[in-house]
Amino acid sequence: MESTVTNAEKYFGHFCSLLAAYTRKTARLRDKADQLVKQLVDFANTENPEMRATLRNFAEELARVQDYRQAQVERLETKVVTPLKFYGPQIKQTRAEIKKCKHIRSNEIKQLEKLDKLRQKSPSDRQMISQAETGVQKASADASRTTHQLEETVDAFQTQKLKDLQKIFLDFVTIEMVFHAKAVEVYSSAFQTLENYDLEGDLQDFRAKMRGVYGQKDARPRRDTAPSAAVPWSRPSQSAQSTTRSQRKEEEASEDDFPEEELEEEDLGGWDRDSINGMRTSKSRK
Repeated sequence: MESTVTNAEKYFGHFCSLLAAYTRKTARLRDKADQLVKQLVDFANTENPEMRATLRNFAEELARVQDYRQAQVERLETKVVTPLKFYGPQIKQTRAEIKKCKHIRSNEIKQLEKLDKLRQKSPSDRQMISQAETGVQKASADASRTTHQLEETVDAFQTQKLKDLQKIFLDFVTIEMVFHAKAVEVYSSAFQTLENYDLEGDLQDFRAKMRGVYGQKDARPRRDTAPSAAVPWSRPSQSAQSTTRSQRKEEEASEDDFPEEELEEEDLGGWDRDSINGMRTSKSRK
């Protein structure tokens, strides 16, 4: 009985410390993975569109794995480490019962030795021998009762220990299986995300930008590009301005040759252009 409690105290203590360290290591692994997720997102913001989208999706999948790892840490703490911690007080209580029983057994042995000495020294002193025999009987009864109680206590301790040991490691294996099953599912999705990365698309976009030409993807007009001549409020070029001025001089020189209707129509067209320009300007100001 004493060896059973001693072995339980020794190895359950080792189990508790090792599994607690295992849980702490898992929590630190979760923290490092969270840092990796942050770095992936930061790096993705500096990359081309395809790699940016791929890394962001991969970071999301990795973050999901860490959510499952967080649940794993909490379950290990609750279902594995905590029950092992409770065995410390139980083992101390059982050891105290054993110590009490040993003390009673030692008292019984002392009473027997005292009786033997009396019988050897004073075999004719029936009164002393009778008192010693009574003490031996009482000590034997106490030892028998205490031993029986101790047997029941240690038997219950052993039964509970075996059941708890089975349950603790069943919970440990279940927690690990659930985590790894979920992790494999998420990692499979992450693998597909990385596998489907369009390397050529990113390289084409990078090479186009490197040459100063926007690629087909994310193509936007450059700010310094000259506005199209079709836009009514765009500034005319220098050649167009000089041509317009020469035409106006010719029109002024030959103004009397034009019919009145054509002059009115021309003036109307010029008013119409000015009014359109005014409307664009007012809209742009608004």
